[in-house]
Order: sequence, then C-alpha cells, then structure tokens
Amino acid sequence: MKFLGLFGLALVLSLVMTGLGLWQPLQAQVTVTNQASATFSDSTGAGTIRASSNETTFQKAGLAALRIIKTADRQAAEPGDVVVYRLLVENIGTVSATDVVVTDQLPLGLSYVENSVQASPLAPVSVSAAGRTLQLNFASLAPQQPLTIAYAALLTPDAIRGNGRNVAQVGATGLAGVSDAYQLAIRPGILSDCGTIIGRVFVDKNFDGEQQRGEPGVPNAVLFLDNGNRVVTDPDGLFSVQNAVSGNRVGTLDLSSLPGYTLAPNLYRISDNSQSRLVRLSPGGLARMNFAVTPTFGEGQP
Repeated sequence: MKFLGLFGLALVLSLVMTGLGLWQPLQAQVTVTNQASATFSDSTGAGTIRASSNETTFQKAGLAALRIIKTADRQAAEPGDVVVYRLLVENIGTVSATDVVVTDQLPLGLSYVENSVQASPLAPVSVSAAGRTLQLNFASLAPQQPLTIAYAALLTPDAIRGNGRNVAQVGATGLAGVSDAYQLAIRPGILSDCGTIIGRVFVDKNFDGEQQRGEPGVPNAVLFLDNGNRVVTDPDGLFSVQNAVSGNRVGTLDLSSLPGYTLAPNLYRISDNSQSRLVRLSPGGLARMNFAVTPTFGEGQP
C-alpha cells in the first residue's frame, strides 16, 4: 500500500468512552470500557478502519453503612413497671465499621436498670449511663453482621409527666449517625389524678375528735360526698372511697342514719364541730375524714 505524504494523509480519530454509569452504594468495583478507532485513505481512495478496545477495572474503596431498629416488650406501661428495650444494629456495607457507638436517650421518668445490658454476638467494650442517657461502645462491626442489644428501664412516678418517646442512635468512625424511635404509652396507674378518702365514725367519749381505746366505731352510718356518692360504714365504723377526684372534697354525715346519736362537741378544734368535713385530696394521695358522735342522752358529757 502506497501512502501519500503527510499533507495528503487524511486522518480522522474518534474516542468513545462508555460504561461508567451510576455507582451503587454497595458496589465494590467499577469497569471502564475504552474504545478507539481511526480512518485513513491511500492513493486509490480506499478507506481502512482500524479499531481497538480495552477494559480497565478499578477497585472501588469499600463502604460501611449502619442501620438500627428499636422495639420493646410492651406498648404501654405505668409507674413501677419494667420495660425491656431491644435494638437491632446492622452493618449493611462492605467493610467493617469501627468504634461503633450506640446511644439511647430514655424518656422522662424512665431509669436504666443497672447491669441489665445483654448484647449478642458482640460484647460491648464499655457501658455508661449518665442521667437518662445510655451509651454502649463496640470495637467494630463486620459487614453484613447483625448485633442485638437488650436492656431494661424502670418507670418512676415522673414517667406520667413525660411523653414516653425515646430515640436510639448508632454511629461509627467516618459515618453519620442513624436513629430510630420508639413510642411507649404511659398509663397513670395508681398515680393518677384520683386519690383515696378514708375515715371513721366513732363514739367520742372525751370529745377530743380522736378515737381511743374504749371508743367504739358506729356501723351503718351514712355519709354523702360532694359528688353525690353515698358511703356506708362497716361494722367497725370505717369507710373508704377509692378513685376520688383530686381537689377539695367534702363529706357530710347523715345524722338521720344514726338514731340515738348526735355530733359530739370538739373541745379543741372548732372546725370539727360541724356535720361536714373538708379535705384537700392530692393526685394519688390519701385524705382522712373522721366524724365523732355521742349518744343523744348525753353519755360521757362533762
């Protein structure tokens, strides 16, 4: 083949780059295809095409990626209950995550139970609890390795003032933290807006408003509360009202239910010389109403 000179040579060169595409988070390598072609002509005008291609594989640096899922052994609890929280931490990446830190911010009124942490298959390097914050440190977490963590928290009376929501977070060296939340419904239980009223109706022989030895209770005495509820004393003259709404509560002794008795005069407290009693009942609290009576024929009166 006879070639023309440099000035008669027509050379067209094209370069095509293909095959990069988008990199997936878990893809460990990328292949780049490089193809080159050239066209030139000789003295006869015949064209010749030469083409060649080459594929180069680049190893992509590995990537760690964390995921966390938070659950509990119950959906609702009340003060005094123990809740067991569970965490599932996974490394869904291609390389190990190092210096893994799991942090859980417990809700108001929940207290971490000391030495209750259990982890599998890895043991935490350290466990620390400061206030309502629990932190667990792990040396590393291998690719595609799940880590399960469980621990207990006790509900204190302050729990009813909180919202029951807490957030657990996991992070590692070079990775932003990811989190998951759990919502626990807090029931008031006995620490509700209600309280308990207790009291007695008794024969007061020395008119001090207190029951002593030899001062018997009066059975079947009827009392009316300010909400209209009717209460009857037991054989010992005792009564109780549970789940009474907190606040100022008034009880009135129905003297018509006690034929032969009248109110006993109180020599020490003027407020007790009344057929009614006013008490201040706090939420979850206890209040007392005592009524002293004496026989109408004046037994024991000075």
